[in-house]
Amino acid sequence: MDLEKRIKAHRDLLSGICCPERKVNPVTLEQVLLLAMEIAREGREGKKIGTMFVISDTEEVLRKSSPLILDPLFGHPPSKKIVSDRNTRETIKELAQLDGAFLVSDDGIFVSACRYINATSEGIKLPLGLGSRHMAAASITKETNAVAIVLSESSMIRIFDNGEIIGEIIPELWMLRQYASSLNNSEENESKEELAIVNKGN
Repeated sequence: MDLEKRIKAHRDLLSGICCPERKVNPVTLEQVLLLAMEIAREGREGKKIGTMFVISDTEEVLRKSSPLILDPLFGHPPSKKIVSDRNTRETIKELAQLDGAFLVSDDGIFVSACRYINATSEGIKLPLGLGSRHMAAASITKETNAVAIVLSESSMIRIFDNGEIIGEIIPELWMLRQYASSLNNSEENESKEELAIVNKGN
């Protein structure tokens, strides 16, 4: 199923996460979420991998992060770094094996890769068992207007806003029996096909 059809098929489930109040382009967020789901399902070279995407408020996120290595996306034209482009998505899947976060502009352009997040973790409280990648996502969304998506090597996808988890995505329904949500007062949306989403409750 191509990207456009996937977005249409899952839009009703993603709508609980992609709301306007979260200060991010919902189309861009949907596309990055679907990319994260593709990476979760496919892995790379036979292995599950983890990665992080930070979406929107790009200038502020750049100020609060630094390159871990020479940026593999630097110097390429924006037209070659669009999240909806199939070639771009395959490139990002390869680069996701490297450490660090991807920065995505509000209009869906990959701005940078392999970024170390420098935001403070003061006042951040996460469930036990979540590591440094999740702490970085919580921290950067607390200090900026960005939203972060973290893919764990377990294939679990978590969405962060304002320093906390606002949604969790289970890309494969077979994981449900092994899964317990780390969200307080969580509400599971209707599952569709191979996807289930848990949103933060009131």
